[in-house]
Amino acid sequence: MIAAQNTPPHFAHPAEETFACILDFYGIQWQYEPQTFPLEVDAEGHILEAFTPDFYLPEQDLFIELTTLRPALATHKNRKLRRMAELYPQIRIKLLKRREMRDLMIKFGLVDEAQSIQGTEAQVNGVK
Repeated sequence: MIAAQNTPPHFAHPAEETFACILDFYGIQWQYEPQTFPLEVDAEGHILEAFTPDFYLPEQDLFIELTTLRPALATHKNRKLRRMAELYPQIRIKLLKRREMRDLMIKFGLVDEAQSIQGTEAQVNGVK
């Protein structure tokens, strides 16, 4: 594993593990949830809201956030990403949405994994 951690991470979602495998296959160095960014702090300095991107690619100086949420449910995550851009304009972050994740998995021959994100075999193969 190319990840910076000494022990394999416990991924929050199978799509994250699949993404890590793709990165490993291509020899891309990555770190899993290495940094948390405060988004809202109260008057005493307590963190009220924070954001922890899923991956950091140190060679590209790029954070990657994956979402497998249906578009209607992704509003909260999109708001956090907008807040990140306001507070940390120097931080590069890319959001890979459900469809992009599915397409990436299919491109790399991971049809079974893509089904777990998008649904049925017919949907994965482009049949509606």
